[in-house]
Amino acid sequence: MTTQNTESRMTAIVCHAPEDYRVEQVTKPRAGRNELVIRIAACGICASDCKCYTGAKMFWGGSSPWVKAPVIPGHEFFGYVEEAGEGAAEHFGVQVGDRVIAEQIVPCGKCRYCKSGQYWMCEVHNIFGFQREVADGGMAEYMRIPPTALVHKIPLGVSLEDAAIIEPLSCAIHTVNRGDVQLDDVVVIAGAGPLGLMMTQVAHLKTPKKLVVIDLIDERLELAKQYGADVVINPTKDNALDVIKSLTDGYGCDVYIETTGAPIGVTQGLDLIRKLGRFVEFSVFGADATVDWSIIGDRKELDVRGAHLGPYCYPIAIDLLARGLVTSKGIVTHGFSLEEWDEAIKVANSTDSIKVLLKPAGEH
Repeated sequence: MTTQNTESRMTAIVCHAPEDYRVEQVTKPRAGRNELVIRIAACGICASDCKCYTGAKMFWGGSSPWVKAPVIPGHEFFGYVEEAGEGAAEHFGVQVGDRVIAEQIVPCGKCRYCKSGQYWMCEVHNIFGFQREVADGGMAEYMRIPPTALVHKIPLGVSLEDAAIIEPLSCAIHTVNRGDVQLDDVVVIAGAGPLGLMMTQVAHLKTPKKLVVIDLIDERLELAKQYGADVVINPTKDNALDVIKSLTDGYGCDVYIETTGAPIGVTQGLDLIRKLGRFVEFSVFGADATVDWSIIGDRKELDVRGAHLGPYCYPIAIDLLARGLVTSKGIVTHGFSLEEWDEAIKVANSTDSIKVLLKPAGEH
């Protein structure tokens, strides 16, 4: 089924350069064969969006920068199918009007990783909102979903705020799974931002022996307690190493999940983790982390694991939200229109917020 749209222009945030993001009127996308156009209900502002906005070098520097401006940013989006191009309804298994989300990566389907099922490590690595070779992102009224995108339907019972955190929740699930949490583990999550708080909820569902959350903001630590943390640590007030040793007979934690985005989170983790422990690195950093690398091998023989995106976790995230086992309540703190972009990015890039949403359709 294909619907016809009479409007040809839409409002969007367009990234031109660091700190040069503009509210513009741009051409509304149309759906080609096996493509969708969705009307955006909400799009979250991610920590990586904030780092991109301020010009962090991993996004703009080097021979292969992530950001290829001009581009409409935004990868934490969901919306309603507005238009289905020829064959798209069958291709994606959706109909016009369905609430849907597409995974943040658009796999090429041809590289060795895609062919082996490891699509989240696609060599081409097109991600919505960073380069428009495949498609622009979700900080707009509408966006195009290309044929190779991975699309999932969202039940109507899931609230707007919950639906808006499906992408980061999927990342949180993948990260916790990478930690291989066992029932007798002491698990430390460093960082109680949006991802850390979602990881706390997911890790709590794994029922480890002790779940510890570390952050500098007491209000976020209180939220972590509500989400299932047994112990919270504010390093400005507590000696994290002493606390962790007191919980582990002096050995250190079994699993350390780094999601602070600050280099100190790495060095802290190498101190807190026990020998033969599992160190899971999720963060995108704005500066280099310098550590004594010999700790990993010669002194502790650590199992260091990266966690990237949320592969195979979107259906799990949707199910957990639908069953009320994970919530956005307390995490989603602010909502803005596209026209309020300047204020939205300012709030998102501060400790006054946890998760900020752009709501192009003005939905609540």
